[in-house]
Amino acid sequence: MAADLAIVGASIRTMDPDRPLATAIAIKEGIITAVGDDATIRTECDGTTEVIDGPRLKMVPGLTDSHFHPFWGTTATRGVDLTRAKTLDDLRALLSAERARIGPDAWVIGWGLTFEMFQPTGIRGDLFADAVGGSLAYLGFFDGHTSVASPAALAYCDITGRERFEDFSTVVVDTQGVPTGELQEMGAQSLVLNVIPKPSEAEKYRWYVENMKIWNSLGLTGLHVMLGKRETLDLARQLEGNGDLSLRMIIPLWQEPDVTFEEMESLLSLRDESGKRWRGGVAKFFMDGVIESGTSWLLEPDIKGQNNAPFWPDPAKYTAAVDLFAKAGFQIATHAVGDRAIRHALDAYQASGAAPGIRHRIEHIELLDDDDLPRFAELGVTASMQPLHMNAYEADGSDEWSTRVGPERRKQAFRTRELKDSGAVLALGSDWMVASYDPRYGMAWANLRRIPGEKERGCIQPEQALTMLEVLEGYTTEAARAVSEERISGQIKEGFRADLSAFAEDLVDCDPDQLPSLPCLLTVVDGEIVYRAE
Repeated sequence: MAADLAIVGASIRTMDPDRPLATAIAIKEGIITAVGDDATIRTECDGTTEVIDGPRLKMVPGLTDSHFHPFWGTTATRGVDLTRAKTLDDLRALLSAERARIGPDAWVIGWGLTFEMFQPTGIRGDLFADAVGGSLAYLGFFDGHTSVASPAALAYCDITGRERFEDFSTVVVDTQGVPTGELQEMGAQSLVLNVIPKPSEAEKYRWYVENMKIWNSLGLTGLHVMLGKRETLDLARQLEGNGDLSLRMIIPLWQEPDVTFEEMESLLSLRDESGKRWRGGVAKFFMDGVIESGTSWLLEPDIKGQNNAPFWPDPAKYTAAVDLFAKAGFQIATHAVGDRAIRHALDAYQASGAAPGIRHRIEHIELLDDDDLPRFAELGVTASMQPLHMNAYEADGSDEWSTRVGPERRKQAFRTRELKDSGAVLALGSDWMVASYDPRYGMAWANLRRIPGEKERGCIQPEQALTMLEVLEGYTTEAARAVSEERISGQIKEGFRADLSAFAEDLVDCDPDQLPSLPCLLTVVDGEIVYRAE
């Protein structure tokens, strides 16, 4: 039978070691049926085949972001973008403009705050109260683990500072016991988020579809979704049923510390839930928070005496929960930023084991102890990392993350080179909305270890840099290995899924400083053209 789609005359980097380069491919019913030269592929075509003549196309396997929050991130990035604010005066100006735009009665919502502007003062809502006219405001930090509310919002939500939570969420208070406005982790943040007026389900659905098209236009064909519930599986089913799911998604079931074992057992039957472009089969845990807010779990506390507690107050319960899901054939993904959290997750994985063909994974791995680095390869655990999280770091160590861990421990930051050399599976991603969703930007960061285009800026631990070929592996072949799909995905190869991305230059040979502006020309998911540049 003739191909549905064929691309000829292109420059194709297949990531298949048996045939690394080609000029043409044929696709039938979402599967690559032939890879080779133009003449060979034209024999697969007839009058029904859509043939794309691609002399400008530099093609690679479809890019997969291995840590992404498409649904939570879409709703969390409504409001004013505060990523441009570098000082408190910048912040006040943005909030004042937003207040004027939306009127005096609506909540002022913002996202993308960085910690550095609050270093001299501490995180306090009164610092921007005048800028929002003394009214209701809620601002999220870039990490998603911290937010700050205005004094009026605290009063409106009846937040007293005496609240207690099952996890280590905290309503931060001053020396007098009065809430400062800083809210750490989801339990505390929910005190405000549950009060803010919510968009309708129809509005959110429209936003999801719009964003997926944007992500397609950047070359993304797949996402490892890192926050999911039973309802998220239903949403994926709805999107696919409506023909709106333009990316592949792997969706975990997030387990929080207050979940009971009875509730966890009720989820085991969902392991094999799937559609054509989405599936479950993953259980997601948080072992700690983030270093900047003092909520990660380190082997030794930071210089402020913080970062010394786990997200699960009873780490043994986490270990038992991992065992429950692992024995039921689930893959386990654990958010672990600090070295103590990473060690505990590795210990739990080692104790529970994994079902045949399953690789457990750890997300972020920002501070990794020497003794635990070789354990990833030894235990078959995937390292899922986001080097562009260093976007706010300074080469001189003056940023909040570096200040807290100190100069010696900073040498253990984002050890991508050493993990790669150890033989560990190294999957790369963005953690959007924490960092930019643009895979070109994330790829540049993994190679440069600094902001692309700012050559005068010092690199962060440059000895940990990856080559551009290794970076591309992190978004293709290693992303597939991370979810045990290396026999059907991550390469342009006969019998593999027809997920493809094409750019104006080869991603490996492109100047990484210019990579974020490199045009994406074509994106194919499951044999369907989901984006084509004009």
